[in-house]
Amino acid sequence: MSAVDDLVDDAVDDSVDDTVRDTEKGPAGFTRRALLGTAGAGLLVGAGAGVAGAVAYDRPDGDTAANGVAAGGGALGTGRVPFRGEHQAGILEPQQAGVRLAAFDLADGAGRDGLRTLLQRWTRAVDRLTAGEPTQEFDNQVALDAGPCSLTVTLGFGAALFDRAGLADRRPAALEPLPAFPGDALDPARGGGDLFVQIGADDALVAVHALRTLQKLATGTAALRWQSAGFARTPGATARPMTGRNLMGQIDGTNNPRPGEDGFAAKVFCTAGGDQPAWLAGGSYLVFRRIRMLLDHWEELPVERQERVIGRRKSDGSPLSAPAGSGEGTAVDLSAQGPDGGPAIPSDAHIRVAAPAGNGGAAMLRRGFSYHDGALPDGSPDAGLLFLAFQADPRKGFTPVQRKLSRGDGLSRFLRHEASGLYAVPPGVPAGGYLGQQLLEG
Repeated sequence: MSAVDDLVDDAVDDSVDDTVRDTEKGPAGFTRRALLGTAGAGLLVGAGAGVAGAVAYDRPDGDTAANGVAAGGGALGTGRVPFRGEHQAGILEPQQAGVRLAAFDLADGAGRDGLRTLLQRWTRAVDRLTAGEPTQEFDNQVALDAGPCSLTVTLGFGAALFDRAGLADRRPAALEPLPAFPGDALDPARGGGDLFVQIGADDALVAVHALRTLQKLATGTAALRWQSAGFARTPGATARPMTGRNLMGQIDGTNNPRPGEDGFAAKVFCTAGGDQPAWLAGGSYLVFRRIRMLLDHWEELPVERQERVIGRRKSDGSPLSAPAGSGEGTAVDLSAQGPDGGPAIPSDAHIRVAAPAGNGGAAMLRRGFSYHDGALPDGSPDAGLLFLAFQADPRKGFTPVQRKLSRGDGLSRFLRHEASGLYAVPPGVPAGGYLGQQLLEG
C-alpha cells in the first residue's frame, strides 16, 4: 500500500459543506429573494484545508426554473434579482452559472469624499444593470441584447480601506487579518484589497460587462487589484434540481445552513452590540479563499479511497455511516462503525473534522464557485475552488474551523490555499440610498 493510500485510508469528510437549500417558506425578516432557488452550484468550501459546499436551490415564481426557462415561459435571461433590500443581493440567492470576483484599491488622496462619490456612481449603475438596462454613465454595449440574467453585485470593504478613507474609528474589530494557517501558500497580489465585488450572473457576458462597467466608473478613484472568474452548474443542466459537484467529482454542499432554520440569521448576519458597529447591522463578513485542488493526485486514488477522504459516497452523496443509496440528506452518524469494527467515517474525514458539532457550533453560509485557469508550468491543472463564506463573525466561524481543518483534515493533503481576503459586507441598499451609505453617513 502506498503512502498516499495510507493517508487517504483514514480520511473522512465533514458534512461536506453545509448547503443552503430553499425551504419554500421563510421566517419573518427574510425577503422572498432570500428563498429563491434553482439547482445549485458546485461549491467547494473548506474552513481550514477545506472544501465544502454547493448550494442547491429551486427558483420559483418570477425566477428561472430548473428547466432553463422562467416561470411563465420566459427565457433564462429574464430572471431578475432585486438590487435593493434588507441584505445585499448575492448572499441568500441561488448561485448563478458564473461569477466574477474582483478587488480594487482606493487611490491615494481619494479619501472619504472620493469613496462616497464612487459608491454612488456604482449604485446608479448596478440599479440599471440588475434590471437589464444600459447604464447612463458608461456602457460598452457588450450586454445590450441580454436580459438581467439573475445578475447580482455584492460589495465588501477590506480592512485597509478604513485608514485610506479616514474611517479608522469605524473599522470593525472582527475585520482583523486572518491568521496564518499551516500549509498556506498565499499570493498577496491575488487577494486582499480595499473594495471587493462579487458579480454573479447566468450569462458570462452579463457578468463581464458589469465588472467592466464598475472598473470604468472607478477610473481615477480606485484601481483594479485582482480578479478571478468562476463557474457553477447552469440552471437546467440536470433533469431535476440537485446539489452540484465540485471538480473532485464530489456532490458538494449538502449541509449549508438554510434560511428558515433556527439561528440561521445569527450565523450569517451581524447585529449591533458588543464590538460590532451599528453601521454593519444586517450586513455580514465574507471570507474569500482561492483553493487549488491537486487533481492529478486526487484522481490517482480509487473511488473508495476518495470517499473515505470525504466521508460520503460519490454516487449520491450519502454518508458512509448510512447504507448506499440512502441519499445526501441522510443524517451523518459519526459514531457508526464499519464492517471492520472501526469508524465508518474515518477519523480525519472531511465531514467529521468540519462538523459543526466538533467546532463549537461554528457555521458559515458557503457560496463558492469552481475555477479552471489552464495548466501550471509543471502541467498540473490550475483549478479548484473560489471559496466564499458569509458569516456574522469570522473569529467564531471561519478561523476556528480552518485551524482545525488545517491540522487534521485528510482532504487538506489535496488542496493548496493560494489567495485570501476578508471583507465587511454592509447591509442592503434602501430605497433612495447607495451602497455603503450606512458606513459613510451612519
